[in-house]
Amino acid sequence: MVPFSKSTQSMRSSEIRELLKLAVRPDVISFAGGMPNNNLFPIKELDEIYSHLPSKLKKIGMQYGPTAGYPPLIESLKKYLSAKGLPIEDNDLIITTGSMQAIYLLAKVFIDPGDRIITEYPCFIGATAAFNSFQPELESVPIDNDGIIISQLEKALSRPAKFLYLTPNFHNPAGIIYSTERKKQLLQLLQNREIILIEDDPYNELYFNKEDKKLTTPMKTMEEPVPICYAGSFSKIFGPGMRLGWLLAPKKIIEKCELAKQAVDACSPTFTQVLANEFMRPDIMPKYLQTLRTSYSRRLDLMLRSLKEYMPAEIKWTHPRGGFYVWLTFPEKIDATDVLKESIDNGAVFVIGKAFDPEARRNNCLRLSFSYPPEDKIQEGIKIVADAIKLFL
Repeated sequence: MVPFSKSTQSMRSSEIRELLKLAVRPDVISFAGGMPNNNLFPIKELDEIYSHLPSKLKKIGMQYGPTAGYPPLIESLKKYLSAKGLPIEDNDLIITTGSMQAIYLLAKVFIDPGDRIITEYPCFIGATAAFNSFQPELESVPIDNDGIIISQLEKALSRPAKFLYLTPNFHNPAGIIYSTERKKQLLQLLQNREIILIEDDPYNELYFNKEDKKLTTPMKTMEEPVPICYAGSFSKIFGPGMRLGWLLAPKKIIEKCELAKQAVDACSPTFTQVLANEFMRPDIMPKYLQTLRTSYSRRLDLMLRSLKEYMPAEIKWTHPRGGFYVWLTFPEKIDATDVLKESIDNGAVFVIGKAFDPEARRNNCLRLSFSYPPEDKIQEGIKIVADAIKLFL
């Protein structure tokens, strides 16, 4: 057998992907997948869009497109991002095959083996998987309810690092949103440092209260003391099956990412880009987003009420203001893997905390997604998880 490359040694199976196999079982209540609810997809809007597409656009959609993306979609995205205050003129934009590809491309063009990457703890598993493909040294810094802990980040920055990777809005997996003050402190700390900030923001539109919208302001709209690469996605606001995301970054960085993308997939799906461009019309997307906010807010309320009713006093959890996730923490003596096995046996599945630890060791925690399960199953599923936890207290 010809040996695999050294980079494959850092690869590990994603607990989330393995658990998603259980999510399709009708007898299992799944809090595992960070997925939109199937019944909330804009099927009616999509049918309407496609039926009114001229034949010429349908043909364009079936063809290869520019690596950087379908030009009309790029223009629509520029208007959308500009309205959020993002600096379009001083940066460039590329369409990616999901926002995970944006992270992967940045890793590919910057990371050499042994380079240091700083992440949050807990951290989105897709990002750590992308980074690990290039054999870096990962260091994670804990977060609290306001964001990454500045004093600990300062210590981590005492040594050179290529990236600082953050998910500031409705964090995956913790569900928190960075406070405005914490964002300012973070940017101040980065002054005069040689590092790139990756701001991963796929949940930006999923705030549940209008007064929280101001909290979703991207850091890239503020003072930019270091290059900020801003990644976004259509997965949570249109559909993950469309496989569309974007990266807004300094032009030199986008040039290299475009070259790297040419070697990965040549271009993201033109057909879904055509559909996404039409979906972004002001008479379609805003109304649909409000439907999502209303539905997901209701699901979160159901989950939080159920947690309060069934969870023992020793268990703590976050209280999100948007997004998809609630993060539970319990005494260190409890291993989430043991809880998961018991919970699956009784019909509910979640993601263990170790999956979100770049060091793959801390496991007295778990992630619950309130976005995917049917509303009428949330209370039942939380009771199953709570009963499983009680067995190990």
